[in-house]
Amino acid sequence: MDPVHQDFFEGGAGRERTVSANERAFERRWIVPRVLRATGERDLRTTVAGTPLAAPVLVAPTAFHRLAHPDGEVATARGAAAAGTTMVVSMAATQPVEEIAAAGGTLWFQLYPQPDLDFTGYVVRRAESAGCLALVVTVDSPVFGRRERDLRNGFTDLPSGYTCENMRDATGRVRSIGMDATAGWDRIAWLRGVTELPILLKGILHPEDARLAVEHGAAGVIVSNHGGRQLDGAIPTLDALPAVVAAVNGQLPVLLDGGVRGGIDVVIALALGARAVLVGRPVVRALAAGGAVGVREVLERLTTELDQALGLAGARRPADLTPDQVVTG
Repeated sequence: MDPVHQDFFEGGAGRERTVSANERAFERRWIVPRVLRATGERDLRTTVAGTPLAAPVLVAPTAFHRLAHPDGEVATARGAAAAGTTMVVSMAATQPVEEIAAAGGTLWFQLYPQPDLDFTGYVVRRAESAGCLALVVTVDSPVFGRRERDLRNGFTDLPSGYTCENMRDATGRVRSIGMDATAGWDRIAWLRGVTELPILLKGILHPEDARLAVEHGAAGVIVSNHGGRQLDGAIPTLDALPAVVAAVNGQLPVLLDGGVRGGIDVVIALALGARAVLVGRPVVRALAAGGAVGVREVLERLTTELDQALGLAGARRPADLTPDQVVTG
């Protein structure tokens, strides 16, 4: 991969404290296994927002996959499908959602709320028509984070020949992704009026926002700090998870992304109340190294590690894990 593009994928905002803190939050946690639980063969299946999952792991929405591999998001979709994993397609994908859907597999679609509501509705209809089963609305980006690596590298736009294909309007013109600081909770109500897809809110860290998500009819929340790419110094997602889980009180599923690197991390997140996790950077690294095959392999390895860790922790199903099986040290 071009080092400038690698910096884009690996980097974060500011001094990148939150990027590293996401991983360190998992390193501070230890699993307390239960024994003699007669787990037998594990069952990793779960359902989120009406989508059945073979395992509680999804591919997080990440931008510009063609910068990592020539086959781009289509290769990611093929790898995710081969691994039986749902992929969340980024609004900033370098291939259109229709082509990504043609690769097979189960898709959700990630949306940045745009100031132009007519255009936003058009994008949502494209995602629906392509067969996406849920809408993931990123709510942590009223403005764009300051990413020092990209500024040092002068990486402020895509190279010639690349574009955000899901930002094409009905005329074929590619629009720039706009961060909308005017968007409020009324925007979620508006989205619920233009789509029947379940809407999950990505970027929830404060428990009060989680309670508001319940009030406004969200189908789920994703505890996320944008992989440390927006507000540097934001709380690590794993540290925020228990309070968000308590706030929703079982009324909707809570998912988590940020810092998940192995099956043990998944077990920790599940025990603390997450229904599922999303992984981003490991998938992009695998895409760059091996295309669709690399994506499949990294997802299968994660699922295998999860299955083994689940058995060793004394659980047959993800729902069998309990918060008292995780300690901080």
